[in-house]
Amino acid sequence: MARGKGRKQRGTKARQPGRSRVPGGRRRKARRPAATASSRRPRLWWTGLDDEALLDLRFRDLGLVLEKSPLAPALRRLDQELERRGFLFRPHFWLAEEWFCPDGVPGVAIPFYLAHPRLARLERRMMHEVEGGNARWMARILRHETGHALDNAYRLRRRKRWRVAFGPASRPYPRSYTPRTTSRNYVMHLGHWYAQSHPTEDFAETFAVWLAPNSTWRSDYLAWHALRKLRYVDELMQEIRGEPPPVRSRAVIEPLTGNRRSLRQHYRDKLAADDRSDARRYDSRLLRVFGLRYENPGQQPAATFIRQVRPQLHRLLLRRSQLHPYLVHHVLRMVIRRARELDLVVVGSLRVTQRELFALLERIVFDFVRRGRERYTL
Repeated sequence: MARGKGRKQRGTKARQPGRSRVPGGRRRKARRPAATASSRRPRLWWTGLDDEALLDLRFRDLGLVLEKSPLAPALRRLDQELERRGFLFRPHFWLAEEWFCPDGVPGVAIPFYLAHPRLARLERRMMHEVEGGNARWMARILRHETGHALDNAYRLRRRKRWRVAFGPASRPYPRSYTPRTTSRNYVMHLGHWYAQSHPTEDFAETFAVWLAPNSTWRSDYLAWHALRKLRYVDELMQEIRGEPPPVRSRAVIEPLTGNRRSLRQHYRDKLAADDRSDARRYDSRLLRVFGLRYENPGQQPAATFIRQVRPQLHRLLLRRSQLHPYLVHHVLRMVIRRARELDLVVVGSLRVTQRELFALLERIVFDFVRRGRERYTL
């Protein structure tokens, strides 16, 4: 946001700009107020466009600058976390279409929509969620991607003990995976039991759990096989953290600056690859609890209602199921997203709706446990 210009008062002599009078006739420079994140953020011409016009823009025309975006505080916090652990290594970052860490590059691509609130709103409209859209979620993904960058920087996957702990990184990367939802061989960090998708993801997830400030992984994973991996990561990080990385490439892969694709093309491809078959399995049950907006205009959105009662539902589900909070969190998040996608609203009394919703969630949670596996597209 541009700074406004100061006005002179009529009938008085204007003082010399940038100076103030002090006793004894001396002058000193007036301190300028510290620039806030919003004042440093560049004003971009496309922020006032509607969604349809915005979708026609090319990525290269957005003019986004990582250092002057809302991402800067999150990157500073990550730097502080690495500093507290004593690491010499720091990943480098750039803006791209999606989250990724290229093989062999000790850096991380961050999706464009996190660099401006207007783009985050478009992402929510198109995909019904913003991956990394809050501080906690952002921190978790950054730690995960830093694990990949660290693996590349120190060539960790070449070590025999790394391969014994996580498996060969050369294993083909799957197009989809079906995790064991009750397995204790992997840490619980990002959604969809992501550690089970590939050995490199297993390492990145384990590292992220280890890196988190005030992490209680020793007690959280007591009697889990995953604790062996965490102990290995702890030993490995003690060994390498004070060493300069052998791979210091600052390569930037698929940056926005050279990307001629339009946002419309991006979302067309992203939606085509987005698999929601597991979530759709519960559509008929959701429709018994909520109604459709076009049939009930003016009613409270179901997604908003579920978020409001989420803390109570979370506690009740944990108490009744005695399952890991990760599974309960996963089911709640899936139901909120599907309610938004179906454009559902609350049609009955809030008390009855909450009771029926809890029964539905409980059924879904135990359905996950009974079937044991879900399929997720990478």
